[in-house]
Amino acid sequence: MTSKSYVAVVTALAVLSATSISLSYGWSAYHDPNCKDNRVAMVHLFEWKWNDIAAECERFLAPMGYCGVQVSPPNEHVIVDGYPWWQRYQPVSYKLESRSGNRQEFINMVERCNNVGIRIYVDAIINHMSGTGRSGKGSGGSDFDADEMHFPAVPYTIADFNGCGGCPACCCINSWTDVAQVRNCRLLGLTDLNQALPGVRQKIAGFLNDLIDIGVAGFRIDAGKHMWPADLKAISELTNDLNTKWFPAGRKAFFFYEVIDLAQVGEVRAQEYTGIGKVTEFRYCIKIDDVAGGLWGIHGLYDPGWGMVESTDAFVFVDNHDNQRGHGGGGNVVTYKNPRKYKVAQAVTLGYTYGHPRVMSSYEFTTDGQGPPANGDGSTKDVVINADGSCGNGWVCEHRWQAIAGMASFRKAVANANTIDNQRTEGNKVAFSRGGRGFVAISNEGSWSGTFQTGMPSGRYCNVIRGCPNSNGGCNGAEPVTVNSDGTASVSIADWDNPIFAIHVEAKAGSGSCTGSGGGVEPPPQTTTTPGPTQPPRTNSPDREWRRTVVLVRKATTPGQNLFLRGGVDHERCNGNADPDRDPCSVGIRINSLGSGQHYNPYTDWSRGSTKLNWHGAQSAQGSHNGQRPAGVPLAWTTNQQGHPGYQALNSYGDHYWMVDMDVDCGATDNGWFEFKGYVLNGEGWEGNVQQTAQCSGSLGGRPPFSSSNHAARCGAVNVFRFGSGECTIDSL
Repeated sequence: MTSKSYVAVVTALAVLSATSISLSYGWSAYHDPNCKDNRVAMVHLFEWKWNDIAAECERFLAPMGYCGVQVSPPNEHVIVDGYPWWQRYQPVSYKLESRSGNRQEFINMVERCNNVGIRIYVDAIINHMSGTGRSGKGSGGSDFDADEMHFPAVPYTIADFNGCGGCPACCCINSWTDVAQVRNCRLLGLTDLNQALPGVRQKIAGFLNDLIDIGVAGFRIDAGKHMWPADLKAISELTNDLNTKWFPAGRKAFFFYEVIDLAQVGEVRAQEYTGIGKVTEFRYCIKIDDVAGGLWGIHGLYDPGWGMVESTDAFVFVDNHDNQRGHGGGGNVVTYKNPRKYKVAQAVTLGYTYGHPRVMSSYEFTTDGQGPPANGDGSTKDVVINADGSCGNGWVCEHRWQAIAGMASFRKAVANANTIDNQRTEGNKVAFSRGGRGFVAISNEGSWSGTFQTGMPSGRYCNVIRGCPNSNGGCNGAEPVTVNSDGTASVSIADWDNPIFAIHVEAKAGSGSCTGSGGGVEPPPQTTTTPGPTQPPRTNSPDREWRRTVVLVRKATTPGQNLFLRGGVDHERCNGNADPDRDPCSVGIRINSLGSGQHYNPYTDWSRGSTKLNWHGAQSAQGSHNGQRPAGVPLAWTTNQQGHPGYQALNSYGDHYWMVDMDVDCGATDNGWFEFKGYVLNGEGWEGNVQQTAQCSGSLGGRPPFSSSNHAARCGAVNVFRFGSGECTIDSL
């Protein structure tokens, strides 16, 4: 057992190392958020489950131009009566077993999000383990005893923690200007790790490297001010390069540190950390609350005299999970509970040039410790997407509000335009342009109309606050806005609840998306929306009947894995989008029962609300099974062995043939053929490309009237395939 005197010596050495190393201000390898294709805005999907995040990446975040998602801590954590949100911030181990899901679900989420260009940033808890007074089993089943500082699943022992030498009798922090106390004593009774120890550094770096190798792009470092900058620098330097499956070789993880230094009276300062990454600029929350109420103050949004860090070092947000509850610098902060002002604050944040922005996505709460929407057993509820695009089940989803999502697309369009031009302030109204790439006007005085210099190229644009461009030459939610050859445009704001106007060069009328011609979306592999001119419409089958169709795919899986279909008509021959409910390239289906009993329960549950074979995954109203969201059109494992629960008469082939029986809208197919790929949930995910044989065998056989790297099936037939193979058999029903 390590004595307190020894720990005190180590602490003294940590102080020495921190004061003798100069961490310069400015850019480092860890400042780059690693966003793809000029995307900028991040969203914090607070307490969302991994499967829900994966679906949101594909169906909404990618097409709206978001950069990435900050996820809740994925580590194993304590379980507290009532399941408050803060239990996630008390680690038990670095196992990826949390109330958001298990390791495989986390891996699946990261892969699916990266595949559509959305990055994942982990909220990393490395300052401490759980609070004293807690023991038992964590969310992943690991034993622990905080009073004994015994965390065997890491493993950590008492020797890995700071002792109480130099701390008050409570071992807590009671002076926020005593730097050593702030960084070496227990924050709110949490057992404080000693990051100066090589063994602790290695274990923390091992946790971060596991996440990096999976594919995460970076980390929010919780309680950054409670660790010595030199120790954090040493830990970051032990991290691996990012996974080259999705990132350029040699790229490092993005680090942004939680540093709250509002008082500026001898506290730890944010500037002490700017040499190793960006820092959370909590003063911005107060500034933006002021500016959202009085737009005349926009010139002072960045206030270096108050100690605000430079723009290149600042990570900014209107509110976060702490301060919207009155914690962590809370107070004068606007939240979703004041929606009009909140939209204005987000419009300024996403429209202006200061800092790297993150949007908060909340759930409804009435008490500060209240956990996420939960089922009767305490498990987190699914995020339900309503027909109008809003969220149900108690999820607020501010990031989906059109005014905010539209401004996320705006920030992408103006990512490389770093100047504010044509700024015009009239009372509580402001307008400005961003380097010829976008224009914003906001009014807190009701309606505002007139001719404005937008600085943009001539053309017809959509006000992204009202809606995105459609594919019919116009805009959703409002008429197009014409920018004249001299850059001027007639602008009108008349909606009190959404007092914002915003246009940008990637939202031209008729382009079909808020993020550029052709959609600007990177869908899952081999279903890419083709940029460029509108493609000719596909020729529908003259047979407009719904016809019973069966698909069998042979795939040997392991327990816990399930196979799904994703498909329709390939986007190379169809102008589609990334909405699983409304993609015009999808094919209508009605799934038929395969039987009853436990064997078919997952298939039955996931079939509910599945009405489209689409390339994107679960539909918004599609059912869940035991809290698990589907990943497309479900199949059931079947066999030709009579007496087995999985026996199906149409399976004359053997074991491991996954099957779906469905009625298909043959008129929505391509001359009677549709395409698909398999998707293994809790497994490898997307099936790779296949080169289907020129002529399928079977009583019907045939070949599709197009070339494809997907499986091609015939409407109204029994279609038999092998996962990863071009073999095909097509028989009559």
